[in-house]
Amino acid sequence: MSHPEYMRRALELAEWGRGHVSPNPMVGCVIVHEDRIIGEGWHREYGGPHAEVHAVNSVENQALLSDSTVYVTLEPCAHWGKTPPCANLLVEKKVKKVVIAATDSNPLVGGKGIDILKNAGIEVESGVLEKEARWQNRRFFTQIEKQRPYTILKWAQTQDGFVARENFDSKWISNSQSRQLVHKWRAEEDAILVGKNTAAYDNPRLDVRDWVGKNPIRVVLDSRLFLPKGLNLFDHSIPTLVFNTLKSETEENLELIQVPEITPETVLKELHSRKIQSLIVEGGSQVLTQFIQSGLWDEERIFKAQTRFGRGISAPELNQNPSETLSIGTDRLDIYYHG
Repeated sequence: MSHPEYMRRALELAEWGRGHVSPNPMVGCVIVHEDRIIGEGWHREYGGPHAEVHAVNSVENQALLSDSTVYVTLEPCAHWGKTPPCANLLVEKKVKKVVIAATDSNPLVGGKGIDILKNAGIEVESGVLEKEARWQNRRFFTQIEKQRPYTILKWAQTQDGFVARENFDSKWISNSQSRQLVHKWRAEEDAILVGKNTAAYDNPRLDVRDWVGKNPIRVVLDSRLFLPKGLNLFDHSIPTLVFNTLKSETEENLELIQVPEITPETVLKELHSRKIQSLIVEGGSQVLTQFIQSGLWDEERIFKAQTRFGRGISAPELNQNPSETLSIGTDRLDIYYHG
């Protein structure tokens, strides 16, 4: 097998960490001795051992490590965080060579891991499937390089272009398969955001009851704190942040965050300060349009159903062609990428 083939296996392993490791990146590691994989590992949960540790520990004959090549999807860390530096571990094990997909743009690492390896006499090669590795960890790299969460805009619209009826009723435009897919997406991201109208008229839970995984942090935009306390969003079952212009206050699993003005910029800046790596914006139309106009979005996922309303609240406008189109039962899912 070639370098790219071993690295693809490492990328497959890294994927197992999706939804469990934020704000850390997903990382996979494969250890090869004489063209045979002798160890594998991935970063399984935030605060736990990194991919390299799991891979090294999985090798039955540790003596083989000194004549082995380590494939890792992201540059081994060089700093003490919740765990020791992985670059030091590979030096300690005296591995022969390390092949890296992408270098880490985190200032705490930023080439320092590679320097540790090279200074110890370990051969290092980087850039193998770099594009694929950066794409897999686009949430992590957006957080580091753009200083904001990776932002996904999501909505469902009727065939005639409405996201709700005139009375703001929007249940249910998409089919059951699409709704279950949305719950899967929620389990993969850190936070989910809605505006005041969506909270008031839909009374959503914003949880993952139709999937297995963690619930995202709920984010609500309610400038004047008009929303009633009896809504599902305020049941204290899931950490919930309420952006407003009146006051800051903290209760169990509920925090009011006062900002001078509620804009995509102020919201994303605050979420970034809380190490929230990714965000799904689920509405309503006015909030989604604000994010589109600000340019502060990375991905759009739009369900287009067979339903027709005739009249109602129009869907946001996006003047570009979809990057991907999928069929989800009777619904069409268009996916757009920004930039």
